[in-house]
Amino acid sequence: MKKEYTIDAKGKSLGRVASEAAAILRGKNSPDFMPNIAPNIKLTITNGDKFRVTGKKMKQKRYMRHSTYPGNLKILRMEEVVDKKGKEYLLKKAVDGMLPKNKLRKIMIKNLIIK
Repeated sequence: MKKEYTIDAKGKSLGRVASEAAAILRGKNSPDFMPNIAPNIKLTITNGDKFRVTGKKMKQKRYMRHSTYPGNLKILRMEEVVDKKGKEYLLKKAVDGMLPKNKLRKIMIKNLIIK
């Protein structure tokens, strides 16, 4: 049986919502936490497009990706990413970056639902 958690992102900053979500997805809030096992958890983030972005991040923060081909580095500003993929993508990417970089990461991120 999956445990279900809900986080309301309305009015909270992006990083605070993402770090709270990453801790829940890892199972760190439960007493039987084991770092080598992905917990059976379903996390829903409501109001996923209503979080706060402080300062000048929309214009200055950059998201980079590379296809591993020479000269194929793509750089987008935060506002361009929001226009193309929406604010929910930023939240998912922030949570994904806070999860451990191993085989469990894919399992944990599948348990995240952003509405």
